[in-house]
Amino acid sequence: MPKGLITILMLVCSNVFMTFAWYGNLKLQQMNLIKDWPLIAIIALSWGTAFFEYSFMIPANRIGSQITGGPFTLMQLKIIQECISLFVFTVIVATVFKGEPIRWNHLVAFGCIVAAVFFAFLKTN
Repeated sequence: MPKGLITILMLVCSNVFMTFAWYGNLKLQQMNLIKDWPLIAIIALSWGTAFFEYSFMIPANRIGSQITGGPFTLMQLKIIQECISLFVFTVIVATVFKGEPIRWNHLVAFGCIVAAVFFAFLKTN
């Protein structure tokens, strides 16, 4: 499998864990599963989830970076990651946090991020 594809798949996995590490506690609160937990326990739960984010993110960056023989520059890696992050976040919000509408201005913002990916890969020499 090409390094670029492996990198992108690992970034998707990483961002699923990241989204749940950052926002999953809100869904658990909404479901009354951690209603009375102290904030430090919620932070520890998020850190534990973030461990899995890093378990995918670090290898993805190492595999994908031109510094270690991958196909992407650091700028390209970061812009790809941000695009994936927003896509994964949107899918999770739409499926897990039902009731959060996606509006036209969100779609325009997504288009701008896709345009950023295009420009990041545009050869300027």
